[in-house]
Amino acid sequence: MAVYVDAAIWKWVGHRWCHLLADDTDELHRFAAQLALKRSSYQGPPKTSAPHYDITGFERDRAVRLGAVECSREEIVAVFRRVRVRNFKRRQPQPVKQEARQDEPVSRWAAGS
Repeated sequence: MAVYVDAAIWKWVGHRWCHLLADDTDELHRFAAQLALKRSSYQGPPKTSAPHYDITGFERDRAVRLGAVECSREEIVAVFRRVRVRNFKRRQPQPVKQEARQDEPVSRWAAGS
């Protein structure tokens, strides 16, 4: 199992941010705990398609010292896709409402009365 970080290039609230991902969600949470990240900062399904944490550049440096693999943009996108496919449950399509049968009465509203 591995944990991955990309470059801290995203500016927000006075910091530069990046993504922390792992091959396994449990591994991701264990590693995040080592970084003292709040569990409430976790982002995953159903809100996002891939389980991850957004971390600051400072947290990224600590993550690398703890063994996180540094990834290029292309590599982190590949990790996002791999993790998403394995973990994300897509919404099931809703059944189509059936048309009224010929022998069922039509309401006055539906009939235009």
